[in-house]
Amino acid sequence: MSDEKQEKKSTAPARKRAPRRKPAPKAGSPAVAAEPASGIGDTPDAPLPAALIRVPMSVRWRDLDAFNHVNNSQFLSYLEEARLRWMITIPGEWMDENVAPVVAAAHVNYRRPIEWPNEIAIELFVERLGHSSVTIGHRIVADNDPQVLYADGNVVMVWIDKQGGQAAALPQAVRSACLPG
Repeated sequence: MSDEKQEKKSTAPARKRAPRRKPAPKAGSPAVAAEPASGIGDTPDAPLPAALIRVPMSVRWRDLDAFNHVNNSQFLSYLEEARLRWMITIPGEWMDENVAPVVAAAHVNYRRPIEWPNEIAIELFVERLGHSSVTIGHRIVADNDPQVLYADGNVVMVWIDKQGGQAAALPQAVRSACLPG
């Protein structure tokens, strides 16, 4: 091979790799049971896990963006408010001077715009309960018609040791509040 051909090879742009595909979840895993292929609860026949809490909220004028519907970042604020309202109802300690929850991941599927004026409800439910974390599924729906789905998805909350920043065991009060019955 001539030096000229080698130079052309080394200066050619690299091919882009195709994105990696996630392996399919195992049958019977919580992700498969809680989320139909088309999304959590976006079909009328899809059963939802038992609710932790349903929090009605009014859409405020200040929540709107330039397109006259609720700004996408405000959806996360609605979800945060609902999670906090649920946590303050937990009997017992869910946080103390040593351990506190942090949001490790947030996933929101925006299904349709929320307009003003409007009354919405945030529904929270447990998708997965781990040693130091809980995955909380969420749905934002019309308050007067839960079939009108504005958004769904989930948030992973991890309890950490405040001093070391390492994962800590999920407080028993939280674990108990997440179990059915």
